[in-house]
Amino acid sequence: MPDTVPTPGRALARRIGTTDAVVVGLSAMLGAGVFVAFAPAASAAGSALLVSLGLAALIAFCNATSSAQLAAVHPSSGGTYLFGRVVLGPWWGFVAGWGFVIGKTASCSVMALAFAAYAVPGGGWWQRGAAAAAVALFTAATLRGINRTAQVARVLLGVTGSVLVLVVLLSASREVVEAPDPLTGASTLGVLQAAGLLFFAFAGYARIATLAEEVRRPEQISRAILVALGVTLAVYLAVALVLVRTLGADLASSATPLSDAVGAVGAGWARPAVRVGAAAAALGALLALLVGVSRTTLAMARERDLPAWLASVSDRHRVPDHAQLAVGVAVVVLVLSVDLRGAIGFSSFGVLTYYFVANAAAWRQPAGERRWPQALQLLGMSGCLVLVGTLPGPSVLAGLAVLAVGLLGRLALRRPR
Repeated sequence: MPDTVPTPGRALARRIGTTDAVVVGLSAMLGAGVFVAFAPAASAAGSALLVSLGLAALIAFCNATSSAQLAAVHPSSGGTYLFGRVVLGPWWGFVAGWGFVIGKTASCSVMALAFAAYAVPGGGWWQRGAAAAAVALFTAATLRGINRTAQVARVLLGVTGSVLVLVVLLSASREVVEAPDPLTGASTLGVLQAAGLLFFAFAGYARIATLAEEVRRPEQISRAILVALGVTLAVYLAVALVLVRTLGADLASSATPLSDAVGAVGAGWARPAVRVGAAAAALGALLALLVGVSRTTLAMARERDLPAWLASVSDRHRVPDHAQLAVGVAVVVLVLSVDLRGAIGFSSFGVLTYYFVANAAAWRQPAGERRWPQALQLLGMSGCLVLVGTLPGPSVLAGLAVLAVGLLGRLALRRPR
């Protein structure tokens, strides 16, 4: 039998509305990925890029419905860590929580470095210093309360959304200066690899589920998740169509595809605005990730799967202050010391593990709690396994090794003394 899941200690405050939850989710999904993910995806999928986008969206939809169905019944911090514990058992919950915390901590570092790459070109320690400063500033913002976090996310989302609309309108309304060669070639493996790359651009709805304890109307979590996912899909489809039209085969080798797209239609004056939008997108994703990782850390500490010190909730702002500080420090250390380009696949492994458990937990929910057919959960589980299989071998091996370390650590902590 699964353990019951009490929530000892001070509860988080329900201070944000459904719209704020959608904003946090959109900030995570419309992050730096939309500015960089399409190029490697096009390289893998070729002319079948839109097929890969559709496949990624389908798997994301399955995962989103599972997360929404679970969050509506269990409105507390922790997301799939909590859901796995309640429905499947404590070990399954730990697998999900550990995968999320490790993978998304690495993602925080990647987003911080992506921001610095656009804001402080040229590389070197100045760039790393800017990334660390962004993490420190945003950690301080999250310690001031979830309301302030949502307000900052709203501003960054506005900047990002405006830039994306500008790119789409400019590229769609003007003639391409020089007709590009079309994307060519496609294979089943390439389509799956591209879907794996594009899937993580949709993964921000997990941040909405982790905020369930702070939403005033938790029964609206399902709606917030699906609205955020639907808006993101529409934006990504528009961006993909524009990039294919303006860049064609050059998309696969472009380091800055959205900037190149406005240049291809003779609107080079808009390139600085695209750079600003990319930096804002990275910051929005960083903010949402910091919030989500700290809430999962809080939930794990409440259950003694992580040190109890991390279960603290501040008296004044009612946020997980110790967990937020710990996550911020860990991200700063990574930003200053590690090249994370090779860690993206490892992060993907952790996220797919997380969503596999989410689908499995939703599949096991009783009929009275079910809002979506079980076929969607089966499709979601299968999709997560398939996408894991497309990741680079070293990433999979590293993910399995870190997962094993976490399981052994939990076993040692739980050993009777």
